[in-house]
Amino acid sequence: MPISPPVLRAGDQVAIVGTARKVTAEEIAPAVEILTSWGLQVVLGESITAAHHQFAGPDELRRRDLQRQLDAPEIRAILCARGGYGTTRIIDQLDFSGFAQHPKWLAGFSDITSLNCHLLRLGYESIHGIMAFVFNQAGGEESLESLRRALFGEPVRYAVPAHPLNRPGTATGELIGGNLTLLQNLTGTASDCPTDGRILFLEDIAEYLMSIDRMMVHLDRTGKLRNLAGLVVGHFTDPQDNAVPFGQTPYEIIAAYADKYQFPVAYGFPVGHEPQNMALICGRSARLSVTATGTGLTYL
Repeated sequence: MPISPPVLRAGDQVAIVGTARKVTAEEIAPAVEILTSWGLQVVLGESITAAHHQFAGPDELRRRDLQRQLDAPEIRAILCARGGYGTTRIIDQLDFSGFAQHPKWLAGFSDITSLNCHLLRLGYESIHGIMAFVFNQAGGEESLESLRRALFGEPVRYAVPAHPLNRPGTATGELIGGNLTLLQNLTGTASDCPTDGRILFLEDIAEYLMSIDRMMVHLDRTGKLRNLAGLVVGHFTDPQDNAVPFGQTPYEIIAAYADKYQFPVAYGFPVGHEPQNMALICGRSARLSVTATGTGLTYL
């Protein structure tokens, strides 16, 4: 069972770091204000305001910044500033021995899926949730509150309306997942995680329909779907198509592969690149219940 870092308390220090795309202090100022209103002390990493092409500083700066926060015992949580691309460029150079002495929460999504999976591979829970860049996003109030509840250890239960493609059933297992593109790219690396007996959740943005199909073929061929306990399908935002239409929606593509197996499947879950992006604790045991009236997800 993965180790759960200590929940946050008022007065704790939390760090904001940029592991991928660059940000400015002005862009994350609302996040600093909100975190402070939660009673937390905010530390900004050196990657905030740093820039190197599209990245939040050169690889070595981003690695050094994240390493410093991983090692610092006084930092109780690390919130990633934004996604984009770049985290996998530094992940193999990180040392988690200091983190193991003082486990802490790490939260993010999209490109941060790589860190969520890497930590789970090492035996630690982390949070797939909104990042500092979108703390004040219009319509994201519930997502922000879900992150706060996850960080502070408050009870969480998600209820989602039924979807026509849902396959009813009940499953229990540890949550694993995130961005489909990243999950496929992590296959065979030191951040790759087994999915057997787990509840997998998927989301993505701006991917071509053909690419979504290609990635699902890859997950299926590598056995990632075969022994799932359950599957949760989130937002597939702004899908792209070729001049010759692929002919299926993202959900229809995923259903074609999920339907080869018998585990319960829930579509339309509020996780991904949209304002409704509820925090999910990777590695936490959960119960997925899919019925004719809707989907429920509860931590055990």
